[in-house]
Amino acid sequence: MRSLLLLLLIPFTVYSQINVKDQIKRTLKFSTFYAAYNGNNSISDVTTYSVLDGLNTTTTETPYDYSAVFGIRKIQRFGYEPNIQNRFKNGTENSFSDAATVGSKSKGFEYLFEFDYRRQQGKEFLNQDHFIRYIADRYVLKVEYLEDGFADIGYFEASQRFRHKFNRKFSVNIGGMQRISEPYGFDPFADCLRPDGSIPWMKIATDMGYNWGLNDIYTDPNGEIVANSTEVFQEVVVPQILSDYADIQRNALPNKWEYSAVLGFDYYRYSKNFWLHSWANLLPYHIDIENQYSYHKFNDGQWLDYSGGLIFGYRFNRSLGIFAEGRYHQYWNRSWYEFSTGINYIIL
Repeated sequence: MRSLLLLLLIPFTVYSQINVKDQIKRTLKFSTFYAAYNGNNSISDVTTYSVLDGLNTTTTETPYDYSAVFGIRKIQRFGYEPNIQNRFKNGTENSFSDAATVGSKSKGFEYLFEFDYRRQQGKEFLNQDHFIRYIADRYVLKVEYLEDGFADIGYFEASQRFRHKFNRKFSVNIGGMQRISEPYGFDPFADCLRPDGSIPWMKIATDMGYNWGLNDIYTDPNGEIVANSTEVFQEVVVPQILSDYADIQRNALPNKWEYSAVLGFDYYRYSKNFWLHSWANLLPYHIDIENQYSYHKFNDGQWLDYSGGLIFGYRFNRSLGIFAEGRYHQYWNRSWYEFSTGINYIIL
């Protein structure tokens, strides 16, 4: 009996495995996996001089800038985007259209998973952008995790939107969005602020492990001398102590959920000599879940979050053309953007 059941199950098991393999193959077909390491020199070395014990020279060296990029993407390109079939992708390309709600593909799944670890002028940042979206005639579904270390922003969001197409060029959408992020707007010094607006910075420094000895000698938690006067300690060391304290307070807080209404539009028109692609998203209303660290409390009520983008190009003739492109985000008390504009003239 067991042998008979096994024989009956084998065809279904084999079919299921083949079906899964086919599905994976279809999902990955035409996707691009890329990994690249890019580098260039940073700012030049800086030489400083002091005359405390004779002439002393100090040279500050800044290590070279680099970026290590890893990713996989399957996003159908728009007509104005260059065909990279015969070019290698190194991760430095600006794909402003990735932020659009609706892609060039009329229906189906698109995705992007990208890690970008970089060092810029001696500071290291991690940038990530991962999303999956499904486009249909009457709705759009999307989940995304974005982290921009340079702009100090990171969040996860999911949106479900009804879509209405007026024609092949213009559509509007409306729906709901859920976001998870750290409590932006949290004031780490609110509980210790004095009536006169000052804060007990010496107590904060002591709690952080700094000590004050004889002759105004200040030491850090490792016992190293960091200042030999109160003036130097206040002007040079205390700002860094307060910054570290604020980071510790923020990192100790749990992430918060946010539920918002979202509405937007997408417009795309393309011809050989003229193209215009624009999109926008507005989040005008946010449900107050009465969280202790809700942005409602920081803002004392509702606020408007928004994002958008514009890509424009026009060729006057075979020689002359102009372009402008960029995207902008405003979430909570954070904003980040990038843009490019210019003119091209080909001498024939």
